[in-house]
Parts: sequence; structure tokens; C-alpha cells
Amino acid sequence: MKLQLDETDLQIIDLLSKNGKMGNKEVSNSIGLSITPTFERIRRLERKGVIKRYVAVIDKSKIGKGLKVFCQVSLKSHSSEIIEGFENAIIHLSEVSACYHIAGDFDYSLYIEVADMDEYQIFLKKSLANIPNIANVQTAFVMNTLKD
Repeated sequence: MKLQLDETDLQIIDLLSKNGKMGNKEVSNSIGLSITPTFERIRRLERKGVIKRYVAVIDKSKIGKGLKVFCQVSLKSHSSEIIEGFENAIIHLSEVSACYHIAGDFDYSLYIEVADMDEYQIFLKKSLANIPNIANVQTAFVMNTLKD
């Protein structure tokens, strides 16, 4: 169900999506509302699940994860047992930063962050290849990030 949001809610969402560490006072000053109503609006957005969590965005290249990879995966079959098995296996792989169940030529799109090509090859051989019922894997390497 879509939540009714007014312009003030949208301003709060925009500010916090750019800087999750922004305090209530800063947000209230930016939107022209006093601190208490601003705090109440933020809490409501959190309770309703609009704001799911606050995270730090890490520059992965600075921690040795400079290679970004999109990996498309097709399964041999679409039974609930095979889908659940794949999903349960993939969520435990630390190299996989995001996994999307998609429609189209492939069943899943994985976003993988590793140090380099050698580490990706090890990931393919030791991790992905050990998940049962994968029919096809197609890989694309990120050359440059224009918008993150």
C-alpha cells in the first residue's frame, strides 16, 4: 500500500537519503519546520517503513574491493525448491553485495564486489559453481561508474 506523503515528507526523505547522519535540528532548519514536528515526521517515516535503515556508503576500492561485477544467473528449473536453494546459498556469499530476482532472459542479477579478476575467478570456481542447479552464468565487468 502506497503511503501518502506530502512535500515536507519528500524533503525529509531527500535530505536523509543524501546524508543519513543529518540531525533533527539540521533537517528542521533545512525544511523550515520546528524540531519536534520534524522528529515526529522522521519517526513516522521509520515506523511506516519508508526509511528502512541508516547505512554508511563505503568506497569499496579503499578496502580492496575495486572490481565491480554484474553477474546474470539462470537456473535449470523454476521449482520452489530450486529457487529457495539458490536464494539461501547466495545470501551467504560475502562477495555478493546485491541480488535481484528478475524477469527476462536470466533469473537473477548479482552485483559482486571483489579485489580483482583473480578473486572473481576464485569466487566463480569455489562459490558460485558449488550452488546446485545453475544452468548459465553471464558476467559483465564495470569499467567506470557514472552515478552511484
